[in-house]
Amino acid sequence: MLPDSPVDHEEDAMSESINRVLVVDDSRLQRRILVASLKKWGFDVLEAEGGEQAMEICRNDPPDLILSDWMMPGMNGIEFCREFRAQGTDKYSYFILLTSKSEKNEVAEGLDAGADDFLTKPVSSDELRARISAGERILRMQRELSEKNRIVSETLGELQRVYDAIDKDLIQARKIQESLVPELSKSFGSSTVSLLLKPCGHIGGDLVGMFCPGVNRIGFYSIDVSGHGITSAMMTARLGGYLSSTYFDQNVGMEKRFNRFYALRQPEEVASMLNARLIADTGIEEYFTMAYCIVDLRSGVLKMVQAGHPHPLLLRKDGTAEFIGKGGVPVGLVPDIGYSQEELVMEKGDRLLLYSDGFTEARLEAGEMLEAEGLLELIRKCDSSQSGKEFLDDLYWNLTQILSPEHGLEDDVSATLFEYEGP
Repeated sequence: MLPDSPVDHEEDAMSESINRVLVVDDSRLQRRILVASLKKWGFDVLEAEGGEQAMEICRNDPPDLILSDWMMPGMNGIEFCREFRAQGTDKYSYFILLTSKSEKNEVAEGLDAGADDFLTKPVSSDELRARISAGERILRMQRELSEKNRIVSETLGELQRVYDAIDKDLIQARKIQESLVPELSKSFGSSTVSLLLKPCGHIGGDLVGMFCPGVNRIGFYSIDVSGHGITSAMMTARLGGYLSSTYFDQNVGMEKRFNRFYALRQPEEVASMLNARLIADTGIEEYFTMAYCIVDLRSGVLKMVQAGHPHPLLLRKDGTAEFIGKGGVPVGLVPDIGYSQEELVMEKGDRLLLYSDGFTEARLEAGEMLEAEGLLELIRKCDSSQSGKEFLDDLYWNLTQILSPEHGLEDDVSATLFEYEGP
């Protein structure tokens, strides 16, 4: 048995994309000649003697290939082609016009109507087969593209459904994260602690908070976990438990004394305890920076540990400002490291601002970062009569007005403001 010839393979390939052919011609003889050749090559052939009859066939089930005469009574080939294309089916059909016209403007008219190719009458059998082969290749590519587009569309639809589910989960996660900071402002006697937490996405890696184990004693902090997204947010949830304002027995910043009351641990001790816990947990690569303070409201004595966090800003009542702290190493980065704390005395009317690097590393319109001096300038723009939460909101609004439109908010922004008004 002889192997299949190239022609056999070509005809098999043609049958993959072209099975049904519609011949449209008002000449019965011309139709008979074309139909005979097409059936000989294995096509399923339909006939129509005019454009109107051809449109009725195409509305029900468009063929793969249309061979239509140009000049016909009633609806001619150009009109039929234009109306056929206008019906807009999902399945593309290859359209060949049979014509004796060869002028460029008339060929352009046919192409404009939607024709794919032209054959000059009388039609040569060899040329017809060649044009059908060319049409088959185009149809195959078109249908392969349509199939790929369908797969892409279905995949995008599935991805959208997955994204919507993730988005829904992230919205819920944000609510949970917001619950870690139940109060954004709280008074302790005449003094106040106010909080700002603005994640750059649904959830973030910044955490701020405060707690009070008893009269005249408060602790407050600002934390920035490395990285972004879900992993960092999970770490903030964990740290929120370690520094809980509700469950004192879980708060590493406190210790119970005489089984009667809770006392505040020294900031350097708290940083060391948190560092030991993170280092002991294998598989956790995240670390965090922190500024943590405790204050005795009777004396105004404030003790602070700075663990890699931006330098806190002390805003004196007389209008002077000073960045304090010596830096320190982030928590969870180096094992068995010691932390040192600093001490200062706050006077009535003084304020202390703890903030994340989302402020100082914010990218401005010219591409440069805000830096520490830029933060001071933002504070000067704030209304001097504002305090507490209003002051922090104004500070954040001023920041958003100078951000680069191209980059926007690239990192979480958070801050803790302590305003001391005496015992």
